[in-house]
Amino acid sequence: MNGIIEALGGIWNIRDAFAEGALVTIQLFVLTMIFAIPAALPVALGSNCKIPPVRWLCKAYIWIFRGTPLMLQLFFFYYFVFPFIFHAPQVSALTIAVITFSLNYGAYLAEIYRGGIESIHKGQYEAAYSLGLGKTTTMFGVIIPQTVKRVLPSVSNEMITLVKDTALVSCISLSDLFRVVTKQVSARSNPLLYVAPAIFYLIFTFLLTLLTRFLEKKFSVTGEKGSEKK
Repeated sequence: MNGIIEALGGIWNIRDAFAEGALVTIQLFVLTMIFAIPAALPVALGSNCKIPPVRWLCKAYIWIFRGTPLMLQLFFFYYFVFPFIFHAPQVSALTIAVITFSLNYGAYLAEIYRGGIESIHKGQYEAAYSLGLGKTTTMFGVIIPQTVKRVLPSVSNEMITLVKDTALVSCISLSDLFRVVTKQVSARSNPLLYVAPAIFYLIFTFLLTLLTRFLEKKFSVTGEKGSEKK
């Protein structure tokens, strides 16, 4: 009991630092999703493109970012790409983290999208073409809406993984929640402070789970209504 009281007291004492770190973590998560979710779609479509250079480029991007550790990518962009290739050492750690995370998760989401698109029965394409719809209209008006419903569970899993992966940015000195608390643990010699970020991550993932379940039910109801109309 004393240990729990001590932990709660320690967490309260670092509330300001905790709030600052939590804000950075939330910013990283939101910005990554804003950039990665839409950017992954053209990559997914490009990986099935009939133009070889486009297809090879998209597949190479997916292969590289899915085949190397995210932490290694953070080091690569933070210590090499921006300082030496772009000659921009003044770029903030948060900006580099958002770019790296967006590229990494964009690759995973692109593969999820591609699998979802390929899972749509060819009869859907044939039916759309028979109605006089073009390829672009068929893809974005018929195929993509059905794909969204199918890939939503997988996308939600990636979102939950992202919440936990944000802790990796501490390796490039970004003051996210995990780094801030780690500093406080070292300064106060109180490892019980790690309870705070654990609770934060659990609550964050719980809320995301509720959100995705709501969206899954909504898309399911929408799909059922569309089927009834047909």
